[in-house]
Amino acid sequence: MKFPRSSGILLHPTSLPGPYGIGDLGGEAYRFADFLQAAGMKIWQVLPLNPTGYGDSPYQSFSAFAGNPLLLSLDELAKQGLLGEEDLQRASSNEVGDIDFGAVIPRKFCALRKAAASFYESSGSSNLQFQEFENTNSTWLDDYALFMAAKDAHDLVIWTKWDADLAARKPEALNQWRKRLASEIAAYKFWQFEFFRQWHSLKSYCNQRGIRIMGDIPIYVAHDSANVWARPDLFWLDDRGHPLKVAGVPPDYFTATGQLWGNPIYRWDLMQQNEFRWWIERFRAALTMFDLVRVDHFRGFEAYWEIPGGEITAIRGKWVKGPGAALFEAVSKALGELPIVAENLGVITPAVEAIRHQFGFPGMAIMQFAFSIDPMAPTFRPHNYERQLVAYTGGHDNDTMFGWWRSGVADSTRTQEEVEREHNDAATYFGVSIDELDRNVNWIYIRAVMMSVADTVLFPMQDVVGAGGEARMNLPGSLGRNWKWRMAADALRPQYSDRLAQFAKLYDR
Repeated sequence: MKFPRSSGILLHPTSLPGPYGIGDLGGEAYRFADFLQAAGMKIWQVLPLNPTGYGDSPYQSFSAFAGNPLLLSLDELAKQGLLGEEDLQRASSNEVGDIDFGAVIPRKFCALRKAAASFYESSGSSNLQFQEFENTNSTWLDDYALFMAAKDAHDLVIWTKWDADLAARKPEALNQWRKRLASEIAAYKFWQFEFFRQWHSLKSYCNQRGIRIMGDIPIYVAHDSANVWARPDLFWLDDRGHPLKVAGVPPDYFTATGQLWGNPIYRWDLMQQNEFRWWIERFRAALTMFDLVRVDHFRGFEAYWEIPGGEITAIRGKWVKGPGAALFEAVSKALGELPIVAENLGVITPAVEAIRHQFGFPGMAIMQFAFSIDPMAPTFRPHNYERQLVAYTGGHDNDTMFGWWRSGVADSTRTQEEVEREHNDAATYFGVSIDELDRNVNWIYIRAVMMSVADTVLFPMQDVVGAGGEARMNLPGSLGRNWKWRMAADALRPQYSDRLAQFAKLYDR
């Protein structure tokens, strides 16, 4: 059974505490796994673990296959003798609270370069495990390592502004740059080897304690990525590599101009002719890393909003049919039954739902929307849930429960009248006073999704600890505060694990 009745917590590893300014795959991750076990939680959901670029978003990464080196545990590297105490001290930070990516990135990569140099000085390419990793992952690793080394050599500018022959992947240029950047390429390969070693160790620790990991696959890849540079034929690009067609979503009552994501659109026709091999490998990689996978923007596989390249808003887009069921038929034929959660939020058509039901993929419900003016609001109320569903208090794009409840009209999407109506309807629904919701809205909503018939329920760690709007992970369409939240070092308190464990037992999760 892919989705037995269970509950879990959404927490991206960067949000873990620790001495280096950003969460990682080290001791605090194992401590969190112990907390999940004590709390009776069976799922740990994470955001995409790929290398992040501009804006630090996990959904705009340099590779759909590589792991983020920023998640590497420096303490683990020190245990292997690849870093010394002085290296750890230079990389450490006394800062608490949100991640300062501008300070963390150079400090951490300084330590990672030292670790890579130490690795190659000691065993390096003669290491049999490393050789096996290189061989097994060569289809993406070679391009990724060269892409990142070349990006560093070009002062991090987008690949379309690189040396023209390298951008065009002319064989002679590729050979020259591989020789020129040999040591940098080697470092990137070592970091990937170590990332997957550390990740699979953590995943094994979780699995042994009855905890499954849920990962995340964004439907699109970033234009400035090794994937697009290595396989431009699979995307709608002009002869200089610029996108001819880009992704987004149309205007709605939240955004008058829609959302212009800017990701290049796939050449679905060519992908289908090639029996979707690129997608099969992408899902294969994800299912090697994770036990379950949430697929972001699932509706885009049935039909997607296509915007001409060069537009500054999403208004002039149009709906275009996607690959539909044919993609998932090819992937399931190659990989077997797929433990996929379909992110089906927003305006979803019957055709989208037909694909989801055909393959048995549970959809999602966000309880924060249950009393809103959204026409779909009734479907987010627990009494309307179906069993084959993943229900959340809120997701990574939502405010925290306290932040949402107390925001009033500050978020500019709700009038004062709408806020008051939502509050009154929620109080009536739960049979409590508004004052009680003011004090305990997080636990009232957590309990509501826990007691529902939905097979799977999840809630962000921010809601468990009762954090306010300052702990919001992402506000779509904005820059600045996103992806920076970190949990306090003393957040994993017994009072939280005990309460969650009580609910898990009471509601058969």
